[in-house]
Parts: sequence; C-alpha cells; structure tokens
Amino acid sequence: MGKKKKVVKKGKKAHKPSKSTKKSEFYKVQGETVLREKRTCPKCGPGIFMAEHSDRFHCGKCGYSQFKKSS
Repeated sequence: MGKKKKVVKKGKKAHKPSKSTKKSEFYKVQGETVLREKRTCPKCGPGIFMAEHSDRFHCGKCGYSQFKKSS
C-alpha cells in the first residue's frame, strides 16, 4: 500500500454578501392608506410581488409569467 497524499488547506473562502431587498421600496404611503408599488401575483395572492422585466412580469415563487403588450 502506498502513502496517501496530504490535503493542504489554503484558508477560508471569501464570504459573498447576500442581496437584500428593501421592503419599504415596494409600498408607498399616501395619507392614511398604503399603496403597493409593484404588481402582485394573481395565483399567489397579495404579498407576493412580481419581478418586472423588459417584456414581461414574472413571479419567482410559482413561475407565473404575464407578458406585456407590444404596441
């Protein structure tokens, strides 16, 4: 039997910071009412917002897509 190679550890890997979303950007307060700035998903219900792309709206939770009308 031969000898096993020794594993050399070089150090810790760099920590990648996570992307955080500011929930306050999704809402707007007008008087005593709160308005939602982004479109909500019709399948998931209120509270789940859809991402806005150049040609469509997309829900990241259920995968529902709604295409924008091209004029």
